[in-house]
Amino acid sequence: FSNDATGSLVTNLTIDTTGAVSNPVQPAFMAHPASQQNDVANDSNVAIAFGTERFDQGSDFASNTFTAPVAGKYQLNAIIGFTNLDSAASTYQLAIVTSNDTYFSYVDPDFGQDSGNYSIGISVLADMDASDTASVTIRTSDGTAQADILVESFFSGYLAC
Repeated sequence: FSNDATGSLVTNLTIDTTGAVSNPVQPAFMAHPASQQNDVANDSNVAIAFGTERFDQGSDFASNTFTAPVAGKYQLNAIIGFTNLDSAASTYQLAIVTSNDTYFSYVDPDFGQDSGNYSIGISVLADMDASDTASVTIRTSDGTAQADILVESFFSGYLAC
């Protein structure tokens, strides 16, 4: 138990009769795009817009960015759904960008034809300090700027330890 800013008692940890432990103040979030992001630009890091929060335990996610409230190891995940991947592009690079490092996942979209639907995913256990940030970008090289990011994409994370 602890006291909040008003002095009220807050339950930080709950253990039920089966031994399951929950922590309602543990930082955790999940967000997805509010609308499709069309014609992703080539040869630049494009921020993915996550306009809808499914949940934001701790209110640490805003403007497409998670801000770590405390130092620790954070599990961060992104799966980005695309339509209209251009087979002439040399690569699609998905990145989770944190204050300390950038983590990449790549795909060469040379499927012999443009791809109707495709997903690229990335997960990382990232070391973050208090006030460090994490966001997601996509970068395409070459080809036509025609790929669209679907609303069926997501960015999530939580404090693991």
